[in-house]
Amino acid sequence: MAVNFLFDGPEDADITVLLAHGAGAPMDSASMTGAANALALAGLRVARFEFGYMAGRRGEAGRKPPPRAETLNPEYKAAVAQLDAKGPLIIGGKSMGGRVASMIADELYASGTIVGLLCLGYPFHPPAKPTQLRTKHLAALRTPTLIVQGTRDEFGTVEEVPNYELSDRIEVLWLEDGDHDLKPRKSISGFSAAAHLKTLGDAVAAWSARLT
Repeated sequence: MAVNFLFDGPEDADITVLLAHGAGAPMDSASMTGAANALALAGLRVARFEFGYMAGRRGEAGRKPPPRAETLNPEYKAAVAQLDAKGPLIIGGKSMGGRVASMIADELYASGTIVGLLCLGYPFHPPAKPTQLRTKHLAALRTPTLIVQGTRDEFGTVEEVPNYELSDRIEVLWLEDGDHDLKPRKSISGFSAAAHLKTLGDAVAAWSARLT
C-alpha cells in the first residue's frame, strides 16, 4: 500500500524527521501539526504519515479501532522504505506512533538507516493504570533517543518516569505542566503552548545536530 506523506520544513534540510500519529488522532491533528511546524521552523524536514487503520477512516472503511501497537511495526518500516530519505533520518511520533517507532528503532539504527528516535508524549502506561508499563524494550534500547514529555502527562508523569528502568541512550525533555499533547495551563504554569512548541523545536534541532 502506498504511503501518503505530509511534508513541512526546508527540502534541503540536513536532517529528516519521520513522524507517525497517536492511536486516536490523524497525522493532521492540531497536536501533530503544531509539533511538525515547530520542528520545521527549527530547520528540520518533517514527514508525517498514517497507519492503514487511520487512513481508512478517511475513506469508505469507517472508524477502524487502533490495532495492537506491535502489529504496526511492518507498516512503519514500509513508510521508512518509501520515504527513502537521502540524508540522516530520525523516526518517531506522537504517543503510539513513537511507541511503534521505538520497537523498530534498534534494527534500523544497527543497519544505518536511522540516526535517532524522537517520541512526543511517550505512552509509558495507559491512563490510570500505572502498573501496566510499556517500557520493557526501552531498558536495552541502543538508539539515541529523545522523549519530549509534559510533566503532568497522564501516560507518564514527571514523578513516575524517573523510577523506570530506561536505557542511558534515552534523554527526556520535560515541558512544565504539559499534558499528553504537551500543552500547559498558562494561567497555572505561566507557560504557553506556543512557548513549549518553540522549546520543542529548538531542543530537537540541537539534539539531532549531535547525532550527525
